[in-house]
Amino acid sequence: MKDRIKVIIESVIVGLLVFFLTSANLFRSLDNMVRDKLYQTHRGIDSKIRIIGIDEKTLTELGPIQTWSRSRYAELIEKLNQDEKARPSIIAFDIQFSGEVDEGDAAFAKAAKESGNVIVVDQLLYKTQVQMDEDGLVASLKIGDVEEPYSALKDATLCGFSNVAQDSDGVVRQAITTQEYQGETRSSFSRVIYETYCKQKNETPASVKTDKYGRSLINYSGRPGDYECISMTDVLSGRIDTRAFAGSIILVGAYASGMQDNFPVPNGGSDQMNGVEIHANTLQAYMQDRFSINGNAYLFALITAVLAMVLHFLFRKLKIWQSLILLLVAIAGEVILCVVLNNSGTAFSIIYFPLVLILSYVYSLAIGYIAEKARKKKVMNAFKKYVAPQIVDEISKKGDFSIKLGGENRDIAVLFVDIRGFTTMSEALEPEQVVAILNEYLALTTKSIFDNMGTLDKFVGDATMAVFNAPFDLPDYEYKAVCAAMDIVRGGEKLEKVLLEKYGRSVGFGVGVHCGPAVVGNVGCDVRMDYTAIGDTVNTSARLEANAKKGQVLISDTLYERLKDRISVNEIGVIPLKGKSNGVCVYEVTELNG
Repeated sequence: MKDRIKVIIESVIVGLLVFFLTSANLFRSLDNMVRDKLYQTHRGIDSKIRIIGIDEKTLTELGPIQTWSRSRYAELIEKLNQDEKARPSIIAFDIQFSGEVDEGDAAFAKAAKESGNVIVVDQLLYKTQVQMDEDGLVASLKIGDVEEPYSALKDATLCGFSNVAQDSDGVVRQAITTQEYQGETRSSFSRVIYETYCKQKNETPASVKTDKYGRSLINYSGRPGDYECISMTDVLSGRIDTRAFAGSIILVGAYASGMQDNFPVPNGGSDQMNGVEIHANTLQAYMQDRFSINGNAYLFALITAVLAMVLHFLFRKLKIWQSLILLLVAIAGEVILCVVLNNSGTAFSIIYFPLVLILSYVYSLAIGYIAEKARKKKVMNAFKKYVAPQIVDEISKKGDFSIKLGGENRDIAVLFVDIRGFTTMSEALEPEQVVAILNEYLALTTKSIFDNMGTLDKFVGDATMAVFNAPFDLPDYEYKAVCAAMDIVRGGEKLEKVLLEKYGRSVGFGVGVHCGPAVVGNVGCDVRMDYTAIGDTVNTSARLEANAKKGQVLISDTLYERLKDRISVNEIGVIPLKGKSNGVCVYEVTELNG
């Protein structure tokens, strides 16, 4: 119950984190980068939209633009309209024509009026400096004045403002559709072009969703340089057949870096986009109805927060691979949904849900790792009650936990030890005293076995069984088994004095040790298993222990042959052992020489 409450609290914290980050858009720059990558996919440009650029080649052949007579633009219009059957639909100039210059002004105005399809730009001049709204976007500012084309040109053409809206990072992600000034609604340059084009085709212009500042997010169709750009000087010189522009929407504008009419755009990477290209993208967005606006951040934050809470709860319950699949599916689902919504006209912040989910997943992994480590430690501590602690520690360091399930044949040493006179003593003492003496004895035998890296197999009443070289390989296991037996006998002598003073009773131990092949492994059934050794080696060791007197360590001739240079013994001789047809030559260990 406590764990469930803890997970619920964690889930609530995850949900609050998603809600706060999404609604506040705390990492706006990072979110913009991700949105730019996902929302601004290459969609392909409209071949109707063509650009005639005032590029480096034009400036080289015709000189700086400031020195031109406006008769150049009149000449361009005449060139484009020279074939009455192959005229462009619209000729739009993204160039500021404020104030009169020379006699070319009249020629340009006349050519524009006669053409009847010319659109030019004006410029909105704001009263205050640029300000940002809560979304980090340029807020609507009050217009102080409008820089318009000279009067003759204004009377002969349609006008739209050329202002672009840059976000706090300088990137042009939005279009200003309309602006109010002195009771008049002014439309943007690209909007005027779009409405004029619709009028020519007898179509009703589509309405565009805008935010409270009258802006829409541009879904760019082309990257910098994607729209076809023809050098203006090539058109003027006749090197280009103007019939290629038949029915096109032509935008004329700066295409040379020195003219300083280029801006960072969301799909441009390190390249900037010329202003005329931005207008071309905006125009295509109008024509294809592909604008979007920022959706309700609080509603989206609430929905994603609830989802994040549920997912965190599942992360804490499921397996690692299941959680990973769920994480990937959730992130992919959110990304796909946001892209679809953006293409449908509503944009949302995209990074916070995946970011918090990844943190939630990593946290769940860490908690799971810590819990698993604690569980392993608990298992290892329990394991130390059966196997020598130093063996367990060594296994833990190496990470080698592979114990073969079922049975396997191993050469092992088996030790049996029993209390001599325990039955008589238990009849004369109180039960509590019997248990206390038994515990002292078991503590001694366990310590002696573990000190010599043996495995405590089982307690059977007042008898103890231990094996050496199972379940893990143990170097010099025969000698370690005899050392454990001698430690038990010597410890028994000290324990005997303590128990005599304490209870008026003494105990002694008889120990039998034998070595040889045996089957070791997990024996039992599905609901109860016991790791033990079975076979003649075990039986022989038990029979040796049964024949050992108080304070004796009896070993078989097999074990003696392996250790005869390292131990001192008294030969007992051949004695019959219960269950064996032939007698066994038995030795009493008196001293360790190794």
